[in-house]
Amino acid sequence: MNGTIAAIATGQDPGGIGTIRISGSDAISVADKVFSCVSGRKLSSLEGYRAAYGKVTGSDSFCDEAVALVFRAPHSYTGEDVVEISCHGGRYSTAMTLKACINAGARPAEAGEFTKRAFENGKMSLTQAESVMNIVSAAGRQSAAAAMAARDGKLAKRIEDIRKILTEIDAALAAWSDFPDDDLPVVTDEELVSKLRSARDRLSEVVEEGRKATLINEGINTVICGRPNVGKSTLMNLLSGKEKSIVTDIPGTTRDTVDEAVNIDGCVLLLSDTAGIRETNDKVETIGVQRALKSIDNAQLILAIFDASQPLDKDDISLIDSICDKPVIAIINKVDKEKNINEEYIKNKIKHIVYISAKNEIGIDQLRREIFSVTELEKLDASSGIIINERQLFCASNALDCVNMALDDLAANMTYDAINVSIDNAIESLLELSGERVSDVVVDEIFSKFCIGK
Repeated sequence: MNGTIAAIATGQDPGGIGTIRISGSDAISVADKVFSCVSGRKLSSLEGYRAAYGKVTGSDSFCDEAVALVFRAPHSYTGEDVVEISCHGGRYSTAMTLKACINAGARPAEAGEFTKRAFENGKMSLTQAESVMNIVSAAGRQSAAAAMAARDGKLAKRIEDIRKILTEIDAALAAWSDFPDDDLPVVTDEELVSKLRSARDRLSEVVEEGRKATLINEGINTVICGRPNVGKSTLMNLLSGKEKSIVTDIPGTTRDTVDEAVNIDGCVLLLSDTAGIRETNDKVETIGVQRALKSIDNAQLILAIFDASQPLDKDDISLIDSICDKPVIAIINKVDKEKNINEEYIKNKIKHIVYISAKNEIGIDQLRREIFSVTELEKLDASSGIIINERQLFCASNALDCVNMALDDLAANMTYDAINVSIDNAIESLLELSGERVSDVVVDEIFSKFCIGK
């Protein structure tokens, strides 16, 4: 470990309390130089998990009331001696308290260095460490639940259970290969197939859940589309809770995409309200239509809106035909008016249909339910221990590919030595996922994305 570190552990905006965290072998002695207990006791005389009230002082006649919390190694967040000094949360107070700690012998912490030390001291696995940043950055209920489950070790437990299955196979094949003449249990193809399929099925579940979880953590690229004046901008404003898009009765008002992040029952939609899709001779509107079509091609979810009071026209039918094989919800808007739309064409092409009046806020709860249904997020138990980032998904996918290769080689009557290579590679990928075998470069890259003070 490189010295004793200090950083502001609370937000940079002014608040009621600001906390400076100090960690390292000299953490308590550094704190004793800047903090004075009203009782006259030194922090070095306190046991762990003890607090003291007093004053923190520094240069330029700085002085503030504060509370110091002492944590003794190894029973702390980082596994080292830690002191947290909580002063008033003004920017000046927290900055001057940190400066006093630096002058007393600590050095400024790097991004994520506290959590990195926790990982290196065995206080948490790499998946648990990564979850810390996900908890901080969680934008919705499900992403927070997934991060908390990972922090509690549920993901690490699932990966460890899969690795144990593969390790048992690996050990049996290695023993058979190295000591063929010894009286060892016979390794049969049936046993190998059974165990490999068990590992494959568990890994497939982890990978599939991980792919869905990326939608939770990163947000779902969602496009609101339809011909002009069907209510796209009204729906956009309703979902976002603000007047983001211009709403008029004039077709073609929205000339470009309008973006907004919207939280729908804990799931974040990265919404784009696009220009009305229709044939037009207006050059500016044509550019907006082309951008709308491009947004549709790149979307992970499409909310296609149709006017219940109007028959489907050629622009509606063209849109339906172009999106019916994508993740789409057909929204029949303006149900408060007399119905003239040809619903059968939509029903024959699109599975998920919702009836709403965006103007009168009718049917919005049904739309929310359909969003979870079409994205299959309703089937995802975020609290069960799911993958929470692309690095973990990459490692799990590699492991799954290796297990599938082992099964293919076994079916092709390849030698056990060849099969064991694939199993070894799968185990290596899982060890990289958990952080038990991961390069310093990867570790540094992971923690560089953390905020300073965490």
